[in-house]
Amino acid sequence: MQTQHYPVTDNFLDALLKGHQTRLGAVYQHAAAYRLQIIYTQIDRDARQRPRFTDYYYGTSPAPYFYPASTVKLPAALLALEKLRDLRIPGVTRHTPIFTEPLPGISTGVTRDPSAAGNLPSISHYIKKIFLISDNDAYNRLYEFIGQEHFNRRLWEMGYDAIQIRHRVGLPLYEAANRHTNAIRFQQNNQVLYTQPAACSTLDFSPREDLIGHAYYDHKGKLEQGPMIFSHRNKLPLRDLHQLLRSIIFPEAVTKQQRFRLTENDLSFLYRCMSQYPGESTDPTYDPEHYCQAYTKFLLFGGAQQQSIPGYIRIFNKPGWAYGFLTDTAYIVDFIHQVEFLLSASIFVNREGILGDDQPAFETVGKPFLRALGEIIYQMELERSKAHLPDLSRFILQYK
Repeated sequence: MQTQHYPVTDNFLDALLKGHQTRLGAVYQHAAAYRLQIIYTQIDRDARQRPRFTDYYYGTSPAPYFYPASTVKLPAALLALEKLRDLRIPGVTRHTPIFTEPLPGISTGVTRDPSAAGNLPSISHYIKKIFLISDNDAYNRLYEFIGQEHFNRRLWEMGYDAIQIRHRVGLPLYEAANRHTNAIRFQQNNQVLYTQPAACSTLDFSPREDLIGHAYYDHKGKLEQGPMIFSHRNKLPLRDLHQLLRSIIFPEAVTKQQRFRLTENDLSFLYRCMSQYPGESTDPTYDPEHYCQAYTKFLLFGGAQQQSIPGYIRIFNKPGWAYGFLTDTAYIVDFIHQVEFLLSASIFVNREGILGDDQPAFETVGKPFLRALGEIIYQMELERSKAHLPDLSRFILQYK
């Protein structure tokens, strides 16, 4: 298959945003201070439904560093499913119970998962929790299964040279500790099907100097003066995140190098997990009072507690938020009006420069901006004429 050509244009998106600058507020008016980055992809189909992409960029050249937070869980889910396929061990699937041995001083073990219907952990259950509520422990268990070295080498092999996945999330661990990953085993009833020993990555990362803010709260709540050092933390540029999403939504339209080794069944499972709402899930189950329908849907719906999302719209996405950085990457479809587009954005909501005291700004600045941005793009897509309307039947899924 021939490599697709993706035209790169900046003027259109810049003009569109400028036309809505009052609605976009301070984030757009002070875009540099908010480290604003946006990528919007228009999708046009030909008579055979083959997609052609036109990419528009804002604030990505040069792209300032942003902490990717939970967006790293997207490649984790993809690589975990791919590794299962590559193992080719009879009986080892995403549904097979997986048990994790403890690493003293680094990571606890896992022998049961009370959130699962059968109380047993599995790759599929971890992936569901990652997309439903952005569960940190679920990501950490996939990180341990994949291994730090394979995680990065595989992404680099696919052409994502700038990505660095260097640590678990939500745990105050030193760099050296995150190089170690737990021993795991897949076991069905009393039969051990596969064991993976504990490992230590010796991977060399390209040196970076990423410093943010002028003060921060450490994991004990103590205020530390001086910028927070992100040089040894995860790095996932927005262009790469956007392309990772495109590669699984449209695997037939990316180069073989950037295609994950996944089956159609794997992809359908991912689409369901990415677009399902917490209230639609029966395994696991979540309290709708805390995990609302739009809990992880920031672009277009702003994660609003009282927001009711129309049934004809689905969002296939993965957001992340931490240390003042708020990011979302999404494929948004409207089945009635036959609308589809890709949209990714990242902002730094912390204007005060004290990291760790960001939660109010996520709610008052970050999420409202992402909602407004999504609404502007969606409204424009509703009005945009297309030679051939998209067939979106692939993304009509059963959720209950």
